[in-house]
Amino acid sequence: MRINFSAALAALLLTLCATAAAADEDGYDLWLRYRPLDRTAQANVQSQARSIVLPGAASPTTQAAVAELQRGLAGMLGKAPAPASRIADGALLLATPARLPELAAVASPLRAELATLGNEGYLQRQTRVQGHNVTLIAANSDIGLLYGAYAWLRDAGTGARLEASSAPKLSLRLLNHWDNLDRTVERGYAGQSIWDWWALPDIKDQRYTDYARANASLGINGTVLNNVNSKPEVLTAPFIAKAAAVADVLRPYGIKVYLSARFSTPLELKETSTADPLSPEVRAWWQRKADEIYKAIPDFGGFLVKANSEGQPGPQDYHRTHADGANMLAAAVAPHKGIVMWRAFVYAPKGAHLADDRARQAYEEFKPLDGDFSANVLVQVKNGAIDFQPREPFHPLFGAMPKTPLMMEFQIAKEYLGYSTDMAYLGTLFEETLESDTKTAAGAVANTLTGMAGVANIGSDRNWAGSQFDQANWYAFGRMAWNPQAKARDIAAEWAALTFGPDKRVAPPIVDMMMISRETVVNYMTPLGLHHIMGTGHHFGPAPWVDNLERPDWNPVYYHRASRDGIGFDRTAKGSNALEQYAPEIARQYADPKTTPEQYLLWFHHLPWDYAMPSGRTLWAELLTRYDQGLADARSLHARWVALKPLIDARRYTEEEQRLTRQVNNAILWRDACIAYFQSVSGLALPPGVQAPAHPLDYYKSLSYPYAPGRG
Repeated sequence: MRINFSAALAALLLTLCATAAAADEDGYDLWLRYRPLDRTAQANVQSQARSIVLPGAASPTTQAAVAELQRGLAGMLGKAPAPASRIADGALLLATPARLPELAAVASPLRAELATLGNEGYLQRQTRVQGHNVTLIAANSDIGLLYGAYAWLRDAGTGARLEASSAPKLSLRLLNHWDNLDRTVERGYAGQSIWDWWALPDIKDQRYTDYARANASLGINGTVLNNVNSKPEVLTAPFIAKAAAVADVLRPYGIKVYLSARFSTPLELKETSTADPLSPEVRAWWQRKADEIYKAIPDFGGFLVKANSEGQPGPQDYHRTHADGANMLAAAVAPHKGIVMWRAFVYAPKGAHLADDRARQAYEEFKPLDGDFSANVLVQVKNGAIDFQPREPFHPLFGAMPKTPLMMEFQIAKEYLGYSTDMAYLGTLFEETLESDTKTAAGAVANTLTGMAGVANIGSDRNWAGSQFDQANWYAFGRMAWNPQAKARDIAAEWAALTFGPDKRVAPPIVDMMMISRETVVNYMTPLGLHHIMGTGHHFGPAPWVDNLERPDWNPVYYHRASRDGIGFDRTAKGSNALEQYAPEIARQYADPKTTPEQYLLWFHHLPWDYAMPSGRTLWAELLTRYDQGLADARSLHARWVALKPLIDARRYTEEEQRLTRQVNNAILWRDACIAYFQSVSGLALPPGVQAPAHPLDYYKSLSYPYAPGRG
């Protein structure tokens, strides 16, 4: 028998290559993949975790911590160390002062540091305990130990130094699910709601536990289960039981459950004759309802309320203030140590008088109420004054309500940023907002906050978020809610290393992609401070021409105000004077287009098309340059990903390559449609070298997007 050695060698090489290739992943494991480390890293981690020791009786929370450590170490090392009852050299020791009184014998600087970490903080150190060299994860509570365990695993997976300490800067770190009871998700682009209300409370999906694990790994400590456009049924006994079942799963991971409450619930359930917050029967009803909920969910967090906004009922229906409504609910949950999060996203209802500038309304309604809210009320304010735009200046309420606890509300779901199709890392958006200087005694926006809420992008898709890269926005929100001073690039580096591995050929190029991605989208959608020019209802695709909707402020033309004489919304004293709502230093800086940051130029100013930009170009030419830059960068994102193909598992590579291809097409559509429209309005010729749109304007106006996702 003659053996073809060349063919055999080729077959062997193919087999070896296939073995060496990254195994396909579907993204379900998120950043908790726990893949094998290289030999050097394995040896380092192994030396610090020969056993896992937890003194004292295990609680559900410490059981979760030990289980996660075993799971993580099994994945990274190939074998998990067994729990041990005795401390020995090389042990990974989880301890609180209550569990291990010997902590008092540990070096005094460490004891002093532990005392500063509060109830949720942790530290990890290599030290000696009971005469043995150990890796210590110490905290003042079991939930601190859980957070410390996740931090230790994160550091092990990224190659970070396995000694650190940390405590959250904000006490409330919540996800807001805009999930409906029929499992549709408003502004959700990752499938159905993960909460199967029909199956609950009897059937608890394993996904709920994995959701809890992912959130606990970031320090997220609360979740609002249902849409802010709430239904009264969610506060009836059957749905309270369902929420209680979810709470039972999340509780060991330090996550409290909250519910969005419809303000008129007792009236709509026909159990009161009014929803007036000052009515004794209404106050009594809410007190009874709070007692009922806390009996089922003893650690229930409280209510989130959207009132007198977009047609939702509220206290103004009865000529009462937002404070009257919030305080009535706050009184009901106060005996149970609950809170009320009252959203400041308000604008005039149908038929009501419309202010000259929608951006002014929240400030006008809430600023006069500073100091009127009960101590357990937090006003939840969107990052900007309009509505989760690709870029907005910080909301003027930050720094303007010193007597009222404020929560920052970000959107993790990309309602105005290309859904889960276009790559846009929001860590840069979060950082940009949190670092904004209010020019007041409060300083940076982050220093005015009590908590942060993120509108979740989570759904039933196998990868949770609709795309692999959208997982990073969930991750970045959690890490910045824990530490609002964290840097977007550092967080991106963590996520990339955990999600795609620490290979320096892979993670750094992915981080570079992430860091330019959001600016890319801003440039091809809303450059130079343009805003809210998306399609009606679904908010997908360009529609700067829309001018026929019932309310002026539902129309894109209301926001860009393009005409023969120029473009932009004048918010100076000569226009709507929204600038007066900012601190004097900010107002003075932004009143002059020459000192206004270019990224907000058309947000605050209406300028002629021939206005001279710092680049030396006219405003018209600069606008076209930004559109072209956005398209060029979208193509660059795709090319960079293609270059990584040999190093990425086939499934995740293909999923993202398809999305990045579509993103290029979306960028072409945005560029061409906007240029065609603004050229028709301005009457200006295209500068030399600028490519004309592929189609006439009427073509772009004719496009429609029936059944667009996220309108649940």
